[in-house]
Amino acid sequence: MKEHISREAAFELLKKYNKDPFHIQHALTVEGVMKWYANELGYGEDAEYWGIAGLLHDIDFELYPEEHCLKAPELLREGGVGEDLIHTVCSHGWGITVDIKPEHQMEKVLYAADELTGLIWASALMRPSKSVKDMEVKSLKKKFKSASFAAGCSREVIKKGAELLGWELSDLMEKTISAMRSCEDYVQEETEKYKASLS
Repeated sequence: MKEHISREAAFELLKKYNKDPFHIQHALTVEGVMKWYANELGYGEDAEYWGIAGLLHDIDFELYPEEHCLKAPELLREGGVGEDLIHTVCSHGWGITVDIKPEHQMEKVLYAADELTGLIWASALMRPSKSVKDMEVKSLKKKFKSASFAAGCSREVIKKGAELLGWELSDLMEKTISAMRSCEDYVQEETEKYKASLS
């Protein structure tokens, strides 16, 4: 088990640089998804570590969108985050702002699932249930093919992520929907708590 910043300290660090509830919700979602994947892929003992990578992956995005993944190392080091985790966080900007290729399975999953969670969440909000729990891959694929829908979610990155993992795109979609189902209630609860703390 790698030595790493505690989950509590990681969340405080995230909130230091991110105030927008949307960004907090996205961070919590990717945390939950990463933990699900760690358990699913046989890295259960490192599930918290994978989760923290997900929680902190966009630490610099709210304040420095133009320097995303370039500013992160400085903010993370100041917060006492180790170099392994910094490498993971920065690798999800591969081919966009940095040349750090995702190498470890955890990094490949973060790269592949990050943009996809955004697309899945945007799709969920269009459903009567406003939930991922009744979403099917078929309907997500339709949204994926519609370039104008959630245009900010890079289809290119999602496809490259599936390739990195050696998975079919539909497998990546199915797994990530399951991962988001597993943490949806928790994420909504925590996001509401966060919003309440702002008022």
